[in-house]
Amino acid sequence: MRFLPTGEQSEFVRVLRSLLGAAEVPATVRAWAAGDHGPGLALWSRLAGTGLWALAAPEAYEGLGPLPVELALGFVELGRAGVAGPVVETAAAAVLLGELAGRGEDGPANRFLPGLAGGGALATLTLPGGSPYAVDPDAARYRFRVAGAGPGAAPASVSASASAELWLAPGGGERLASLDPARGLGLPAAGGELLAAGPAVAAAAGTAARWARLLTAAQCLGVGEALLARTVEYVKQRSQFGAPVGSFQAVKHRLADTLLGLEFARPLVWAAALSLSDADVAAAKLTAGEAAYAAARTALQLHGAVGYTEELNLSLWLRKARPLRDAWGGPSQCRAEVVRGLPQTTATRRVTT
Repeated sequence: MRFLPTGEQSEFVRVLRSLLGAAEVPATVRAWAAGDHGPGLALWSRLAGTGLWALAAPEAYEGLGPLPVELALGFVELGRAGVAGPVVETAAAAVLLGELAGRGEDGPANRFLPGLAGGGALATLTLPGGSPYAVDPDAARYRFRVAGAGPGAAPASVSASASAELWLAPGGGERLASLDPARGLGLPAAGGELLAAGPAVAAAAGTAARWARLLTAAQCLGVGEALLARTVEYVKQRSQFGAPVGSFQAVKHRLADTLLGLEFARPLVWAAALSLSDADVAAAKLTAGEAAYAAARTALQLHGAVGYTEELNLSLWLRKARPLRDAWGGPSQCRAEVVRGLPQTTATRRVTT
């Protein structure tokens, strides 16, 4: 199957890429990592002008969606540019609130969605079965926490019959170190304000987790593409034995393998955005996450010693690849989800042969 964006979608991508290309994103990422959120929030507001954040919210709450394909296209560009902040978590929170509203719990949506859709507020979100750490809680205005969807429940497959609670957690708490300095972590504080409870929260949490996994896959794809592009540019310039290292066969093969991994992941991401099924989203996340991590390893090896330096902007993408690969479902969890989605006879045959 061939997936091609419409003219309107292509124009949306062009506008985003142009905006991000002129925004000096590496400088905002370094400032964000140092605790200065001002430049990053200014960029967030400019992105809101494109309608990006509104794509996750229903039209009844000043949104434009939810539109998973358009949002996935946008998140590829966020990954390609290396944008910092709780981008996935804010979109997933908007999806959760919209799902709750569709199930009769519209109080939280009325209260929070207009701000999230308009780009005036950032949010972070933790769900049962996912990471216990909230992303950038010190920068987020809203810190949502879902609790009690069942012991050991996988976030993307919470049972609709389970019961859960949605809390607005208080602020504060220590910012914890992360492999990606621009991806601050923190444990949500206990207590806070109970916003909703019941099976509707559990079902909405499952939907939000599936969207978070999809958007992280899209972000991984963009990160991998940025790493590959920067590496190709570098090996054209770096010379050894009187020739660019990019002309050496071993280097060409490594770059070709990296490109194949990314190109194989791309249609899986678009297929997942179209179907939003658990298995398709897990397959997209697994493939895009591994492709981005492989691109990071290729970039580090082919840049040589300079690739290890903090001053090189390449490090901003290198440090994103591994955390994003593991966020919202690591490789083993996604593989298990893919197997669960196979027809029973096929899954049994693969396990027993």
